[in-house]
Amino acid sequence: MSGTVETSGTVETPSTAFEAPPASGRGEGIAGRLALSIGPVILALIVCGVLLAVINRDPIAFYRDILQGGLLRASGLQDSITRMAPVLLMAAGLIVAFRASLWNLGADGQYLLSAAMVAGIAPTLLTMVPAPIGWVVLGLVAMAIGAAWTLVPSLLKARYGLNEIVTTLMMTFIGINLAVVLVSGPFDGPVAVPQTAVLPPETMLPDIPGTTIHIGFVVALVACLTTYLVFARTPFGMRLDVMGTNARAAVHLGIDVPRLIVMAFLISGGLIGLAAAMDIQGIFGYMRADWDPAYGLAVVPLVFLARMNALALIPFAALFSLLSIGGLYAARRAAIPSDFVLLFMGILLLFMVGTQYLSDKRARGEPLLPARLRPSVAHG
Repeated sequence: MSGTVETSGTVETPSTAFEAPPASGRGEGIAGRLALSIGPVILALIVCGVLLAVINRDPIAFYRDILQGGLLRASGLQDSITRMAPVLLMAAGLIVAFRASLWNLGADGQYLLSAAMVAGIAPTLLTMVPAPIGWVVLGLVAMAIGAAWTLVPSLLKARYGLNEIVTTLMMTFIGINLAVVLVSGPFDGPVAVPQTAVLPPETMLPDIPGTTIHIGFVVALVACLTTYLVFARTPFGMRLDVMGTNARAAVHLGIDVPRLIVMAFLISGGLIGLAAAMDIQGIFGYMRADWDPAYGLAVVPLVFLARMNALALIPFAALFSLLSIGGLYAARRAAIPSDFVLLFMGILLLFMVGTQYLSDKRARGEPLLPARLRPSVAHG
């Protein structure tokens, strides 16, 4: 991806092998956006169905079990909705970065380091202050940790134009291993395995009345709505979109690009850190040294399928959660590894890239097939 460095009022944009993600899905018809979003899902279902048939499994039964395990059972439905909370928050954070044409690929490091800090200090903090105050403080701590972990990539990008793909991946490697050190060392609890102390149930986030869905899901919905409104209605969101579309033009319009780069990264990391706080306080109550849900890269396809629209993201997060919860149930019943769900997500990403490529060629008025593959027309 091209870096941006402000030098004497200009912005240099050295060309690299990486191209920035599109700033948004504007300029396409509704039918086109729907095809780009739903088409890859349908194609992935077909291909995975063929693979299931090849290994002598019934695709219809497998997909039916996914629906049964993640949607039709009351407990499965509530588990799927609960799973949406961290997915929505992390995806909202990525949308902020991606629409500014910034590749924040360090989500896993930001998430796990925030989770380790929350799990480590929560048992002590929640015995010292009332639970509602503790929840807010822990959420703010997690956001601060997630944001702070983006400072090095953002400053290197803003000041020197260094490729943030490299720096965010470097920081996520450090963050993941630092989280392991914290959980195994200063935050290690009383049990034999390396893990933090367990939060008492009464100090966990409360559930929505009549359900087992914690209020972190509501927080995630509010975050998505706020992200949507920021880009749709505020000057700050407009500046991020302008920078994402053309950083050189943003400078000529008087936008402080380096400052905006840092702010976009901080907000992105903060939302990712908040996702960790919701998970620790709402579901797990502790953290093991070897725990890693690996949401980071799995969420990226959802952001692009939603065309970087925070409201359109919600149904795709629901699909991801359904596949995650129902997929485990279906995999057990089919006696196949649960990694088959990850295979589905990989195939989905492949089709998404392909459909986006064809859509871009069509938008530029280019033929979808190379000349050697197009049928020739005989003229009499």
